[in-house]
Amino acid sequence: MRIYMEISENLQKGKNKIVKELVQQAIDQGCPAAEILNDALMAGMNIIGEKFKNNEVYVPEVLVAARCMNSGVQLLKPLLVADGVQATGKVCIGTVQGDLHDIGKNIVKLMMEGKGLEVVDLGTDVAPEAFVQAAIEHGCQVICCSALLTTTMDVMAEVVKAADAAGIRPGVKIMVGGAPITQDFCNQIGADVYTSDAASAADAAVALCQ
Repeated sequence: MRIYMEISENLQKGKNKIVKELVQQAIDQGCPAAEILNDALMAGMNIIGEKFKNNEVYVPEVLVAARCMNSGVQLLKPLLVADGVQATGKVCIGTVQGDLHDIGKNIVKLMMEGKGLEVVDLGTDVAPEAFVQAAIEHGCQVICCSALLTTTMDVMAEVVKAADAAGIRPGVKIMVGGAPITQDFCNQIGADVYTSDAASAADAAVALCQ
């Protein structure tokens, strides 16, 4: 539909006001909320995600597109709830204990929300037990751990151990990422998935939630 394309295009350009107006217009025209979400907002966000993966757009573009996405979702939320539309899955995300960096984590969160996941953001400096507790409390299928400092990488191993000790695996998968993290490190600590960028992380989380 033409209006879905317009929403998607304006979202990619970061035109927040126009996106809000168009989403409201689509609602007024009687378009199904789930369709506006999937075919307009998420379609636009997926394109931004691919471009980000290919270094065709950068962090600022992702942030403004995500703001448009969130504005549109706010308008759709009551309708989606009324229609009984469920999130495609639930994840909790945080930067591990001892690390206060959150730009990477925030971008991953936005990408995941753009894929229709419900994301519980635990912030920075998150203790291993806090990840596990959040996963249990909120019924998350995935725990996402981020680190930028080499000195805090090993906390990820503690998260895996804490999850094992709590008996929540294999029901809860553990994803790791951040500048110093590698696939070898992921294998070594017994985590489930490593991805090198935010868009791939969002794709992987959706796959794990299914």
